[in-house]
Amino acid sequence: MDTFESLGLSKDLLRAVEKEGYTTPTPVQEQAIPPLLDGKDVLGVAQTGTGKTAAFALPVLQVMSRSRPQGKRYIRALVLSPTRELAAQIDERFSAYSEHLDIRHKVIFGGVKQNPQVRALQKGLDILVATP
Repeated sequence: MDTFESLGLSKDLLRAVEKEGYTTPTPVQEQAIPPLLDGKDVLGVAQTGTGKTAAFALPVLQVMSRSRPQGKRYIRALVLSPTRELAAQIDERFSAYSEHLDIRHKVIFGGVKQNPQVRALQKGLDILVATP
């Protein structure tokens, strides 16, 4: 079985996954992370709890951390989720994985006060997690 280091993740992301207690990649992570880091499209299907969020979030964070646009930040990645609960969970994972990176992310959805969400968008984000 591969290690996270053998998948080509940066030192900052390796620190984050180690802090999260991840020791070895799951099958979906092993199969998805390398081609995503190479800029390829991937469709992954796996059961709940198999690490699908890390399988796409880690490569997204690594690619984004390679360069940061100068000036105001604009959304460079949009993650759509079918439910508010899953959107919040995905955003929590982005928080954990990006702890050592200069990446801004936010989750937005309906049913809560709009002003904090609008302010976050106006301030500038790299990653937006949202649900319809």
